[in-house]
Amino acid sequence: MNTSSRLPFLDGLRVAAFALLIPYHVGMYYVSWDWHVKSPAASDALEPFMALSYPWRLSLLFLVAGAACQGLFAKRGALGTLKDRSLRLLLPLLFGMAVIVTPQAYFEVLTKVPAQLPGDGGYLDFWWAYLHGGRYCRGTDCMTVPTWNHLWFLPYLWVYAVTGAGLAALRLRPRAIELPAWAWLLLPAVPMALLRVFVRPHWPETHDLVHDLYNHLQYGLVFAIGWASRTPLAQGLWPATLRLRWAALALSLAFWVLMLSIVHAYRDQPWPDAAGVVYSTARGALGWWGIAAACGWAQRAFPRESPWLRQASAAVFCLYILHQSVIVLLTQALKPLALPWGLEAVLLIVLTFSICSLAYLALRRVQGLALLVGIQRTPRRAAPSTPRVMGQFTTMPVTSSVSEPSDSAASTASSERSSRGDAPAFQRASTSRHKGL
Repeated sequence: MNTSSRLPFLDGLRVAAFALLIPYHVGMYYVSWDWHVKSPAASDALEPFMALSYPWRLSLLFLVAGAACQGLFAKRGALGTLKDRSLRLLLPLLFGMAVIVTPQAYFEVLTKVPAQLPGDGGYLDFWWAYLHGGRYCRGTDCMTVPTWNHLWFLPYLWVYAVTGAGLAALRLRPRAIELPAWAWLLLPAVPMALLRVFVRPHWPETHDLVHDLYNHLQYGLVFAIGWASRTPLAQGLWPATLRLRWAALALSLAFWVLMLSIVHAYRDQPWPDAAGVVYSTARGALGWWGIAAACGWAQRAFPRESPWLRQASAAVFCLYILHQSVIVLLTQALKPLALPWGLEAVLLIVLTFSICSLAYLALRRVQGLALLVGIQRTPRRAAPSTPRVMGQFTTMPVTSSVSEPSDSAASTASSERSSRGDAPAFQRASTSRHKGL
């Protein structure tokens, strides 16, 4: 495979994943799983549908990022990759932690432990205290600030990209692996399931970068597969997923139903150990089959490049950085209206897309600020007849919260605790952070 060739369906995957991200995070406001802020109408009605995507959404993004980072390395080498990833990931991370994420932390404290707000309880007083660091606790469950919340994806991706570039710089020449198509569907699912069964119970998700063994193993694995898919080592991945897209979709739906059946069967009682193992196995395997189905269908849906798709892909990173704070702010703005939750949810989705899109269109014209919010600005081409395409963002960190039922015997459907899995409710309230309320 020509590692410098562009795979147009990767843009389609980025855009489609982000199109799911905003409704998913709006849904987090209405389900019983813990999150930054909660609707008075929260229930378990949406949880089965959200459970269909949470096993694989974030892993898919790491796979796409791995493929994109390999293309970057092929063009710019190890030092160029380090410079590019540092500018494109670490600068938005620092700015996001200082400015973008702050409203999420403020309204979380305001709605859960308002007595701990500094000063007169206003936003500016909180922001000043937030930047100086501290902890906000309810009992033993604490949130440490500053925090990166949904921006946790950026430091993880930076570590994987730099590690991948360093290993690739060794110029090892692995031979092509000739595997039948079915092997690409089944073999990666095995380590994903084993990690879920044997590693996660002892090292659950933390998203603190240092003490997060389970997440590093699963996300590092799919990032490596994505990187290798642009080399002879794993170039068979893409034709295999295209060929077996129906099988991958069927397996994903079947194991989703199996997971829901287990949750329903033990809704009001402790889980037997065997049920926990079956659930974990299904959850881990679904984590790969969902990716395989998405990759196969993306190749079918986006077989060629288009200007609109590249421009939409270029906007995705900025929208990712902004969207979760916009959602939190809108929930508080709409709450006094006491709208029916279904109507309110639709408004939240539409308004979030609209506000983030307008912000992108405005911020991309501000040179210094554009880079801080994840917008890559490229100069116009010399030929005036060549249409200008806004810079492609080769990574699409769409993610966010990881919310899923526990695999243990003590789990129930409502035990989902945002990004870090199965900890006590208040500690896991805020997605993707070191410590949470």
